[in-house]
Order: sequence, then structure tokens, then C-alpha cells
Amino acid sequence: MSPPNVTNWTWMRSGDEVFPAMLAAIAAARKAVSLEIYMLAAGKLAEEFRTALITAKERGVNVRVLIDAIGSLELPNSFLEPFRRAGVEVRVFNPLALRRMSIRNHRKLLVCDERVAFIGGFNIADDYVGDGVTRGWRDVGARLTGPLVDDLAATFEEMFALAEFRHKRPIRLARARLKKILLGDANEQLLLSGPGRGQSPIKRALLRDLKSARRIQIIVPYFIPSWRIRRLLARAARRGGQVQLLLPGKSDVTLVQLAGRSLYRGLLRAGVEIYEYQPQVLHAKLFVLDDAVYVGSSNLDPRSLSINYELLVRRYDAAEAARARTIFADALTHCKRIDREELRQNATLWTRLKEYFAYWLLVRIDPHVARKQWRSLPE
Repeated sequence: MSPPNVTNWTWMRSGDEVFPAMLAAIAAARKAVSLEIYMLAAGKLAEEFRTALITAKERGVNVRVLIDAIGSLELPNSFLEPFRRAGVEVRVFNPLALRRMSIRNHRKLLVCDERVAFIGGFNIADDYVGDGVTRGWRDVGARLTGPLVDDLAATFEEMFALAEFRHKRPIRLARARLKKILLGDANEQLLLSGPGRGQSPIKRALLRDLKSARRIQIIVPYFIPSWRIRRLLARAARRGGQVQLLLPGKSDVTLVQLAGRSLYRGLLRAGVEIYEYQPQVLHAKLFVLDDAVYVGSSNLDPRSLSINYELLVRRYDAAEAARARTIFADALTHCKRIDREELRQNATLWTRLKEYFAYWLLVRIDPHVARKQWRSLPE
């Protein structure tokens, strides 16, 4: 058990673990439930959450739901009607408009009574139900109790207020407030990022830790890191450190997977170990850099690091890092290691062309469009 002034972490290693725990927290709530999710997909799991949230509202709990317009694009409006009839306030982040479509809220967060919170990569969709090996996408998250929960509740308030996303100025001001919430001390921080000028706090923290790390283990589904991050990964390997990347063998976004694979050859030459997860789609985001642990919604790609609203919690704690490494080790048993020579022999010209085109599209074009749309927003 953590001391009273330290956030207590419980790792959630699969959909089979996290969803019952989230539903139990909603059922136990007496004052407020705040759910912020990128993808709410109609299905059995979403219906369970809808029932739990409406039931909470009926017993007098203040229930609010924030979903992203693109992430939940396929959700029929009829699914939300029971929420509205029950008095649950539902907001859609950045309602669809061509001139601002690129900027999304990719965060996943549940806060109940400002007492317990859940973070991670899990969306509310039937695809995530399972153990991540025999069924269901592989993901990871954490249940948090303690001081950080108040801060997570505050970030929900900010994002809920920004849902309409019609003007640059209030978003910029809110982001300035959010950036100040690099919360806690050096041992525990809430890292928030979003669009606009300035380097992402998430990227800044990762770069700082990577500069000195000697044991690096990263699980991430969308891997298109910046040149600076790739350089630090390569340097760590060349100076004798252990650098292990656990990436998807099966992906829900083929274009991102192709772009990521275009980077394999350079990293392998530097001594970085690359593994691809085999049984299911990989969707987990977990970074263990020596004794620093990161978990939350952010990937290692331009969209997460510069465009989307994202949320990560960083904990500097040897014991927590050791627990995170057991999650990495378990996932590693279901991976295929990428062999440099085999990769070279199997890489056709057509494959390389597809990889480089995907990289160009996602690293050059997508951020350019997002920056242009941000600049076009009225003050």
C-alpha cells in the first residue's frame, strides 16, 4: 500500500481486468462520474457502460460523458438518446467540420467521485474485451487512487469545457493551464499535450528520460517517433544499453504499421531489439525507461506528440518500474523478434515503396494539414 500522499497504482493488463473494475467503480460512485473516451463503439460492452452510467444518474450522481467526434464516428445518435433522456450530459469533442477535422481528443479517462481514476489505452468497444492473447486486443492501463486523481478530474473539467472547439483563443488559454499541470513532484507527473505552438510536455519528458536511460522497454501500437527520439534510442543501444521495442504484428491501422516498419533497418543496425506481437491486435502504450514508467493514451507518432490531445502519467519508482517490466516480459513471450538479415532478404522494392509513402504521408502531410487547420481557427 502506498503512503497517503502517494498515488496508489493497480495495473490493468487486459480488457477482462479493466472493464469490470471500471463498471464496479461507477456502481460505487455517489457524487460524480466523468468518462472521457476517444472511441465509444455500439455493442455489448458499450451497452453495459450505458446502463451503469444511467443507473448512477438515477441515484443522484452527476454523470458526464465526453466522446470524440472522429473516434466515435460510427456510433449512431440513437445510442446516445437514452443518456439524454436520463439527464446524463454527453458532449462530442470537436464536432465534425472540415476546417478543423484533424485535431482530436485521443484521451481515455474515467474518474469516479475524485477518488478513483482509470487511465490507459482502452476504448469502450467489444474489440477490447478479452485477455489480449486468446481474444481481444492487447492493451494496458492503471487504476489510480490518491492525490493524482484530483488532478485528473481537473483535466476532465478543462476538456469537457472545450468540447465545441470553435475558437483558438479559449483552447490556447486552456492548454496553457493544462500545461502548468505537470503535476506532482519529480517522482510523479501528469503529462498533457495538445495542438498549438511549443513542444509537447509528453515529448519533452520522454526526451529527458531517454538521454540517460540504459534500459528501455517500450510497447506501442503506432510507432513513428521523431528523429530526435530515434537518435536517442540508437545512442542508448550503441553505448551498451538494452533497448527493446514491442510493436504490432497485427495492427488496426495498416498505414501506420507500414510507416513504422520503414524505420526498422536503421534501428536494428544500431543494436535496438524489435519484436512484433503476434496473437492479437496490439494497442497498449507503456514506456519503461530505467525507473521511469509512463502509461496513458499517447503513442510515439506525430499525431500523438504534436496534434492530438493526449494524457500520460509518469511515475519514477523502481518498484513500479519492476511491475511494469513484468507486463512487458509477459507480452514478449507472444512476440516474434525481427531479424535484421531476414528483414533485408524479404524486403521487396514494392514493400519499401509502400513503407516510405506511408511515412511521408503521416510524418509530412498529416501534421502539415493539422497545423494549417489550427492556424485557420478564429481567435
